[in-house]
Amino acid sequence: MDIKIYSQNIIDYAVSNGVSDIFIFPKEDKYRIDLRNQKGLINWKTVEEDQAQELISYFKYVGQMDIAEHRRPQVGSVEQKRSDSKIFLRFSTTGDFLNRESLVVRIIYGNKKNNYFFNTQFEQLKNLCYLRGLIITSGPTGSGKTSTMYDLARQVGMNKVVMTIEDPVEIYEPAFLQTQINITAGIQYLDLMKAALRNRPDILIIGEIRDPETAKVAVNAALSGHLVLATVHAKSSLQTISRLEGLGISSSELSNSLTAVSYQRLIYNNTLKAPACLFDIAYGEKLAEEISSQERNSFVSWHNSLQSLRKEEKISETDFYLFQQG
Repeated sequence: MDIKIYSQNIIDYAVSNGVSDIFIFPKEDKYRIDLRNQKGLINWKTVEEDQAQELISYFKYVGQMDIAEHRRPQVGSVEQKRSDSKIFLRFSTTGDFLNRESLVVRIIYGNKKNNYFFNTQFEQLKNLCYLRGLIITSGPTGSGKTSTMYDLARQVGMNKVVMTIEDPVEIYEPAFLQTQINITAGIQYLDLMKAALRNRPDILIIGEIRDPETAKVAVNAALSGHLVLATVHAKSSLQTISRLEGLGISSSELSNSLTAVSYQRLIYNNTLKAPACLFDIAYGEKLAEEISSQERNSFVSWHNSLQSLRKEEKISETDFYLFQQG
């Protein structure tokens, strides 16, 4: 087996199927290669341990990592030019208690974009961006949140400074100043956010607001006139408000800084024969009402949108019921 050809075949298959991560993990006396795409984790194939070790060593070699080190976590990366595009491969290795090494390959695509069920929803978000302030997107992992933020920034950020803070960078965009946290070097979200504001970006993309300190800096950036696009973990559009309150942001701060909240999922589009993004968006008077409300709802128009898509047969009956709760 030519390990160079074998490894490239794996990458080619992953890219052609829209895979975001490749996992090479030990499983009893063998190794398993799993793939993650928009639908979740796929158990792809099982390989012998010596074959997996050779594969991991090759990826470590091209990623300029220490091949002889099997216990300590390592990271590496490589750029790969393809016929019509460019991708980046980010490698991360970890050894378990039995001294067996595992590897994760993150594939970073250039110009990655979402399909949208209702283009009017995306246009609505784009128009809200011109108001500046804080626009928060929620949704589970793999729901296209980062792609949406990048799409918005590309369209409203022409001739403007766009800076991103991510963990890790998921989409390569040479027009943006892209940064990412580095735990080993002691560079955290908060450090990059403080540095970002000194660079005076017009648009700031924050991969995830995950603690009170980051939330406070994001709000202050929005109050000072920046457009801040960020994500948080929440189960619905309006519960995003509750999540921000849980991170210590007051109702007064939300009223003054929050332009819109959005929840999104990728659902298979029967017409496009590919996943497409569905939004639920709150802004203006509806958003103000929910911020001041003691009993918060979950969605604005999510269920009506699902009913419309099912009636037009753009989504399956299974997905119609599966996505009722978001």
